[in-house]
Amino acid sequence: MTADEVRALLQAQLKDCEIQVEGEGNHFQVTAVGDMFSGLSPVKRQQLVYAALNEKIADQTIHALTIKTYTLAELANR
Repeated sequence: MTADEVRALLQAQLKDCEIQVEGEGNHFQVTAVGDMFSGLSPVKRQQLVYAALNEKIADQTIHALTIKTYTLAELANR
């Protein structure tokens, strides 16, 4: 699986987010930025990302996933 394929899966589910994906094979790093994360706990944010990739995680196409999520304000203050 490629980073572009992972990005496409995420963009289909997290429509109002800017998605960046790095990695190759079955190890990826995801950064998602969007106001849909506002008011959500870190666990809830990660669950949204995992839900978009659940099928690929379950069949082990994706083995390792590092997730960073930010709202637009959080990113601006970073």
